[in-house]
Amino acid sequence: MAASVSLFFTVSLVCLLAVGNLVCADKSFSIDYKNNCFLKDGKPFQYISGSIHYSRIPRYYWKDRLVKMYMTGLNAIQVYVPWNFHETVQGVYNFTGDHDLEHFLNLANQTGLLVILRPGPYICAEWEMGGLPAWLLNKPNIILRSADTDYLQAVSGWLAVLLPKMRPWLYINGGNIISVQVENEYGSYFACDYNYMRHLQTLFRLFLGEDTVLFTTDGNTDKEMACGSLEGLYATIDFGTANNITDAFARQRRFEPQGPLVNSEFYTGWLDHWGEQHAVVDAQKVSRVLAEMLTMGANVNMYMFEGGTNFGYWNGADHDNRFRSVVTSYDYDAPLSEAGDPTEKLLAIRDVIKQFREVPSGPMPPATPKFAYGLVTLRKVGNISSLLKTLSPLGPVQSQYPLTFEVMKQYYGYMLYQTTLPRDLSEPTPLITPLNGVHDRAYVSVNGVFQGLLERDTTLVMNVTGQQGDTVDILIENMGRVNFGSKINDYKGLLSNLILGKDILTNWKIYRLDIDGAIAGGWPHSDGRQSSQAPPDKEPTVGPAFYMGTLQPNGLAQDTFLKLNEWTKGQVWINGMNLGRYWPARGPQQTLYIPGPLLSTTLPNNITVLELEGAPAHLHVIFMNRPHLNIT
Repeated sequence: MAASVSLFFTVSLVCLLAVGNLVCADKSFSIDYKNNCFLKDGKPFQYISGSIHYSRIPRYYWKDRLVKMYMTGLNAIQVYVPWNFHETVQGVYNFTGDHDLEHFLNLANQTGLLVILRPGPYICAEWEMGGLPAWLLNKPNIILRSADTDYLQAVSGWLAVLLPKMRPWLYINGGNIISVQVENEYGSYFACDYNYMRHLQTLFRLFLGEDTVLFTTDGNTDKEMACGSLEGLYATIDFGTANNITDAFARQRRFEPQGPLVNSEFYTGWLDHWGEQHAVVDAQKVSRVLAEMLTMGANVNMYMFEGGTNFGYWNGADHDNRFRSVVTSYDYDAPLSEAGDPTEKLLAIRDVIKQFREVPSGPMPPATPKFAYGLVTLRKVGNISSLLKTLSPLGPVQSQYPLTFEVMKQYYGYMLYQTTLPRDLSEPTPLITPLNGVHDRAYVSVNGVFQGLLERDTTLVMNVTGQQGDTVDILIENMGRVNFGSKINDYKGLLSNLILGKDILTNWKIYRLDIDGAIAGGWPHSDGRQSSQAPPDKEPTVGPAFYMGTLQPNGLAQDTFLKLNEWTKGQVWINGMNLGRYWPARGPQQTLYIPGPLLSTTLPNNITVLELEGAPAHLHVIFMNRPHLNIT
């Protein structure tokens, strides 16, 4: 029977009500160990899947992206659930709006896509702290991703909220979730704690039942597979175009002698870090290796199929030899671009899929409309130190020595540490972070004059001048917590004392900065003192300061890309939404993606910029109709 363009289909089912759950008698999903395949409703089944992260895509566009994936020929999607996205504040759960996971699952179901769910609790994903909430670090000795009592208590509480919401969405209960991953690439973590994995297995079975297919995913080494797998959880592997397919699946076979071959993360592209080249993976290599795996009968999930955007402060970081923060764009060189546009890579993949299963007829939905709104000139609002009543309404916490973000319960964004010079410094005097205690960047001003910066792992000393009693402002930026490896206990702020010459700086005033709250409340545009009729601020445009402007409506609300040419580094908000970080001076990313629905067609669109180092004299920003993701 020919596949239809229609994306919603119904199947006549005989459903039985059992123990408060819908159990559909003729719906099943299981592993056939004898014939090395999955069984769906009793018949052999091969999935061709793509990863998509609802947390990186505005809700408005979820349906658009899912339809494009379906029209490519995918029969499943793979979805991470970031714990910290839903429980940012301990005990406060958010499943509404852009956080509405069940709505996303429902859209996928309506579209005809099955779901491979990856609820963690750790997800990696180049996401802040690998999806773990930063409030876990309030327990200073906690051992994350282990059988540590404090960690297990928090995990158990979260899964007791999440997994009951997921149970009705299981395929065997009439939904579309065919399998559920337990933890994530656990073999790449140092702990190798089987008691932790057994605890998770018990929780997943308790909440999801004995018939749900549970699996693990690990990297393509024996050590990773050994530490990440557990009896009772089906072991799968992940690898990209550079790996030997036969060797990789032979490794999976050593841990799962029978059952389906599964590549849970076949890499269609790769992530970007600030200061590195934009990653690109050849489309022909991707399509060729995909065809080889499907020919072997393997089940494949393409990571990513659409990457999306690390809006706000959600980007993660790596730490191997040094701290490397992930850029705002999670374009990933994926088949669907950051803005959800079909690429040549997508068309090549669809041509491969056509050889193995019937692809829905009809045209691929087009790219969303883009518009170049043009130039906007901003004006300076003020330096951070002059705006503390607005940005830190509760005032400072006083402490003899610095306190971390976690102690202050300011888990993301920025904090201001303020003290005074202990003596006259007529000659440049070194300000040192001897224990590499700046996490992650410190912007240093004396009496409002910017003097330089310290940066984790790379810039541990700078020079300062001034007079005894001068005010020292140190703005600390959290650049995103490490999401992979042994260093995910990534505390932020000033983790140790700063030494100025021979003096340890003490007697700090520490300000939590609720920048997002102030902007969400309309500041600075609603502040009469910042009237657009006021003359431009002639103060130097060096050091941390806010700038504002408006994009006048023209009747269109289409996707666009913001370029901050000659600006240095900072954060941007449009109409109260935090678009993420910009850093064109370091690159590779040069533009920020702005979803069209964020813009108003009738009212002025408010632009707020926090520039951390130095704004250009022209104070222009430009809205373009195409992205620029590489510095070259």
